[in-house]
Amino acid sequence: MNRQIDSKKILYSAGDNDECYTPAYAVAPILEYIPGGAVVWCPFDDENSEFVKQISKNNVVIASHIKDGRDFFEYEPQYWDLIISNPPFTQKRKYFERALSFNKPFALIMTNTWLNDSAPKQLFIDKELQLLMFDKRMKFISPDGRDNDKITFSSSYYCWNFLPKQIIMKKLKLSDYR
Repeated sequence: MNRQIDSKKILYSAGDNDECYTPAYAVAPILEYIPGGAVVWCPFDDENSEFVKQISKNNVVIASHIKDGRDFFEYEPQYWDLIISNPPFTQKRKYFERALSFNKPFALIMTNTWLNDSAPKQLFIDKELQLLMFDKRMKFISPDGRDNDKITFSSSYYCWNFLPKQIIMKKLKLSDYR
């Protein structure tokens, strides 16, 4: 039996558990790398997002979320300087393709296991991938407000044209936010 493999189906598979929220302690480390006066687009966030809450203390933030009719693949703010957010972990290749297509700096949280995939190698072959990595795992928050203790992987900020060097290691300070 000869089966054809639909690579687009594999590369762009959908999931049903992608709505997880980034805790405050996981947003804090990226703040120091945001240039003063930058307009930050948070394309997967609403006004309750920790990204929006923390970044808006020092920068203009444009929050957009698919639930408000602003799909990342169809919507783009009129003016913005850089992207910071936590995109869905399924269909990650599509999110990074779109982010790279703008040719503007970004910092997007993604699982470190994605480094084992061919997609980041293909997408960043001519662009310098930058990583803001951590000493412990982020525990994302479920839509019902519970900490997701079932996270079995670590995550980092995957960046392009954002950090001062290619790899930066930081400690996540959970105690500052409890």
